[in-house]
Amino acid sequence: MTAREGGYASGRLRREQIVTAATELFSRVGYRHATVLELAQAAGISRTGLLHHFGSKEALLEAVLERRDAEDAARVPDALADESGLAALAALVRLASRNTTRPHLVALFSVLSAEAAAGDHPAHDYFTRRYRRAVGDIEASLRRAGRAGVLAPGVEPARQARTVVALMDGLQVQWLLAPDEVDMAGAIREHLQGLLVAPLPD
Repeated sequence: MTAREGGYASGRLRREQIVTAATELFSRVGYRHATVLELAQAAGISRTGLLHHFGSKEALLEAVLERRDAEDAARVPDALADESGLAALAALVRLASRNTTRPHLVALFSVLSAEAAAGDHPAHDYFTRRYRRAVGDIEASLRRAGRAGVLAPGVEPARQARTVVALMDGLQVQWLLAPDEVDMAGAIREHLQGLLVAPLPD
């Protein structure tokens, strides 16, 4: 490895460390209440050092959200291509189960999505797009299930897609408050199974 390659690797590692520290701080105090100085201190570097890697707090927030999306996308490689829609729906259950192993990201999403309801929040457009995409993906999966003959009679895909997203988000908040009392994956599986006339895959 050349000196330049070593420098790039070191820089990438430092950026990942900053994103990890920012994820934890944003999940505790929100975006608005976290200062650049506090973010730098959490990452163990100077304010100048943090701004060298990320030019602004907004840029750091974007990196935090991009990492979360990348981690989720890596866990659902082919589900959306399934013609019956069942694989994509089952992936939602697995995602809920996986979220129980990363409470810091669940807290981050819950805090930031509430903050981002304000139109001037830097993540407002991100969450608007994310919810539109999530609802659209679930609706598409339910419509595929309908075409495959495994959707229960009377289920309206567009309405149920919003209900499923609301259920997942609401369960996350309840789980954060009482993790020993809330079975996120179980509740989501039960709801989805009620929309189907075929078994939901594991």
